[in-house]
Amino acid sequence: MAEPRARGSWKRRTSLTVRILAVNIIALGLMAGSLFYLDSYRKQLFEERFKLARAEAEVAAAGLAEAGPEQRAMVLRHVGSGQQLRLRLYDASGTLVLDSFALAAPSFSLVDPASESWWEQAGRTIDRGMNFILGTPPTPAYADPERDTAAAWPELGEALAAGRAVTRVRAAEDETPMINAAVPVGGRGELLLTTRNARDITQSVRDARGTLAIVLTVTLLISIQLSLFLARTIVQPLRALVRAAVRVRLGRDRAVEVPRLPDRGDEIGLLARALSDMSRALRQRIDAVESFAADVAHEIKNPLASLRSALESLDKVQDAELRGKLTAIATHDVQRIDRLVTEIAEASRIDAELSRTQFEPVNLLALARNLVRARDERGENDPARVRVVTSGHGPWDVPGDEARLVRVIENLLDNAVSFSPSGGKVMVSLTRDEDRLTMAVLDRGPGIPPEAREKVFDRFHSLRPAEEDFGTHSGLGLAIARTIAEAHEGTLEAIDRPDGKAGACLVLSLPAVVEDEEE
Repeated sequence: MAEPRARGSWKRRTSLTVRILAVNIIALGLMAGSLFYLDSYRKQLFEERFKLARAEAEVAAAGLAEAGPEQRAMVLRHVGSGQQLRLRLYDASGTLVLDSFALAAPSFSLVDPASESWWEQAGRTIDRGMNFILGTPPTPAYADPERDTAAAWPELGEALAAGRAVTRVRAAEDETPMINAAVPVGGRGELLLTTRNARDITQSVRDARGTLAIVLTVTLLISIQLSLFLARTIVQPLRALVRAAVRVRLGRDRAVEVPRLPDRGDEIGLLARALSDMSRALRQRIDAVESFAADVAHEIKNPLASLRSALESLDKVQDAELRGKLTAIATHDVQRIDRLVTEIAEASRIDAELSRTQFEPVNLLALARNLVRARDERGENDPARVRVVTSGHGPWDVPGDEARLVRVIENLLDNAVSFSPSGGKVMVSLTRDEDRLTMAVLDRGPGIPPEAREKVFDRFHSLRPAEEDFGTHSGLGLAIARTIAEAHEGTLEAIDRPDGKAGACLVLSLPAVVEDEEE
C-alpha cells in the first residue's frame, strides 16, 4: 500500500499553479516536436539539390564531350558563371585540365566565420545544437587539396567505376554545405567535378527554425500568462477559502465569514457558498450546543442544590415528621434530576438519529386515535376529555418516523391536558390542504400570551399552571416536538384558537405523502 502513495506523492506536494503551468508547457513541448519535421525538411532539400547537381553535371559533361578542345574552356566559363558552380575537368591520368575559377572570376566565395556577425555565429551554434538533439551525423569538412588531382576526390573514382554521376556533401568552414557532383565525360576516362556552395539550404532551414522559435516563444509567453491568469482565478479564491476554513477550525474568531464569492457562477462559487452555509450552520450548531450545555448545567444545579440541602439537614433533624418531609424532598429532587437527564438525552440525540432514519408513510389520523385511546386506558388524559376530529377527506399519510411522531403528539397532548381544567375538552383536529397535512391541538386552558408563543419552544422554558407541583415538567417537551417536526420538513407553532375561544392552539404542519410517492 505504501508504493501507490509514493508514486502519487508529487501530486500532494505540487501546487495547482505549478500543475497548470506544467500542463501548458508540456503541450508546448509536444508542439516543439515539429523540430523533427524541420530535420526531414532539411533532408528533402538536400535530396532535391543532389538531383539538381547530378543533372547539371550530366548536362555539362555532355556538352564537354561534344565540344572541341578550344570550346571546352568556354563551356566551363559559361556554365560556371551562369549556375554559380565551380567546374573542374580531369583527364584520364587524373590531372586537372581545366578549372572554371581559373578561367574566369569565381562565381562564389567561401566565407570566413571570424568575419561574420554575432547573429550568424549564433545561428551556427543553434544549428550545432539542433543537429546534436536530432542526432544528425557530422558532415565531413570541405577543403581544396594542395595538389588538385582526381585522387583527392573519392567521388571521382566512384563515378568512373559506376559510369554515372555521384554526389557528395561536405561542410565549408562556415558550416554551409558544399555539394560535389562527379560524372564521367565521354568514353576516354575524363572526369568532371562540379562544386556548389548551397548556402540557401542553410538559410532556408535557419529561417524555418527562426520562425518556429518565434512562434514557440510567443506561444510560451501567452501560455504562461494565461496559465497564471487561470491559476489566479482558481488558486487565489481557494486559498481564501482555506484561510477562512482554518480560522473557523481554530475558533479564534467567532465572527469569521467564509467568502461567498457571489459574482462567480462556476464550481468554485458553488463551493464557496456551500462552505459559507456549512460554516454558518456549524457555528449555529456550536452556539446551540454551548447554550444547551449552559442551560443543562443551570437546570440540574437547582435540584442538586435542593437535594444536597435536604441530605445535609437530614442528619441534624431528630423530628420524625420533619425527617419524612426532607426525605420526600430528596426523593422528589432525584426524580426531577432523572426526568431532566432522560429528557436531555432524548433532545441531544434526536437530530443525529433522524438524519439517519429512512422515512416511511405514517397514517397520522390512525396514530392520533390509537394514542388517545391508549392514554385514556392509562388515565393520562384525566381530568380532561380528548377527542380526535377530521375536516375534509384524507388520505392522512405523512412521510416520517412513527416513533418520533408519537413523541410529538404525546408532548402536545401532555401540554394541553396539563393546562385544561377538570372536565375540559381537548380537541385534536386534522385537515389536509393539497400536499400539506395539519394537526391542531386545542385546549380550554388559560392560553399562551402572544409575546410568549415563541419562547414556549425554547429549551427549559416552562410556563406551568400555578397549582402544578414544581419540577413536574422539564421544559423540553415542546422544544423536542418542534425539533422533530422540523426534521420531518414540517413546522410547529402556537396560534390563536380559530373559534376565538379561550385556550391554546398548537399547530403541527407536515408534508403529506402524494399519490405518485405511494405508488
